[in-house]
Amino acid sequence: MYRYIVGIFLFLHINTEVVSAQSLKPGFDKQEYETLLRISAQVDTLKPGPNYLEPPIDYERVYRSNVVGLRNRWDLWLSRDKQRMVVSLRGTIGEAVSWLENFYCASLPAKGVLNLSDSSTFTYTFSKDPKATVHAGWTIGIAHLAPDIVRQIKEHYKAGTKQLLVMGHSQGGALAFLLTSYLKYQIEEEALPADLLIKTYCSAAPKPGNLFYAYDYDYLTRGGWGLTVVNAADWVPETPFSLQTMKDFNHLNPFGNIEPLLKKQKPFYVRWYLKHAFGKLDKSTKKSRKNFEKYLGTTLFKEVHKTLPELKEPIYASSMNYMRAGVPIVLQPDSAYYKVYPDTGKNVFIHHALKAYANLLERY
Repeated sequence: MYRYIVGIFLFLHINTEVVSAQSLKPGFDKQEYETLLRISAQVDTLKPGPNYLEPPIDYERVYRSNVVGLRNRWDLWLSRDKQRMVVSLRGTIGEAVSWLENFYCASLPAKGVLNLSDSSTFTYTFSKDPKATVHAGWTIGIAHLAPDIVRQIKEHYKAGTKQLLVMGHSQGGALAFLLTSYLKYQIEEEALPADLLIKTYCSAAPKPGNLFYAYDYDYLTRGGWGLTVVNAADWVPETPFSLQTMKDFNHLNPFGNIEPLLKKQKPFYVRWYLKHAFGKLDKSTKKSRKNFEKYLGTTLFKEVHKTLPELKEPIYASSMNYMRAGVPIVLQPDSAYYKVYPDTGKNVFIHHALKAYANLLERY
């Protein structure tokens, strides 16, 4: 009887170890995302409330960064079996500077250099496509976070942890897009090991860059390694404002040299009308883009500069064509959800809270 009990114990123990040591798999995993939501809820010491979830029992926090940049911070969690590490990126907090990072949404080239001070620069590649652009505020966030993240990843990789989950909710989700791209190109440049396995969940995330950045991100994470989870009632994933101009198309398109086509139109009044209409549309979108760049770029940089006085103002890219990225995982509200989280009232973040996402996840 004793041998029988011992045998059952060893069988269960061995199988538990095999399951826990399994490699990350592509695609959405409900339990995996729930665990990451719980980890994300620990980025600040929260009392029970709309964003409070109990921490997971199968992971422990092993590192917390200093607050850097525009009030950014991240945590490193390690699975109990030491097989997986989680980079958890903090979202927006209740300070004006943290919100400023979101509003500073003029576009930057997706490959370039940020001059953080006279003696410090951050060289980044989020995409090698020269048409790709990204959000200025979140690029500054990653510039202050990435070096520390890379150091910690290397340290734990040397200790045998070769699987990485990247998680962020809200602003943290936006940062997770850029961090994932950065890490992927660090691997390509042999600054990180080639067998580092990365899977990303961008939760309740705003749009990180333009269409060409989104294309590149989706290509880098192809096969189900980059998930973006949204509550269909949440307005945050609809931001920032997006504006498409004639210059936001691929180089080969019918709009870049439309004048010869318009000249062929007959009779003359049709030609005149089309030329007039096209000119008005083209002019209005160009003017709008310049206003976006002025008020959401140069004007807001003056406020950013008060917090980061050594940061040099970057040269902005001529695009505000913000697009979503990642494999969409849509949590669709139903009548039961709206009884708990009504679509009325003054709380505009009711559908954005971690608990709202966890509520919908239960029925996914």
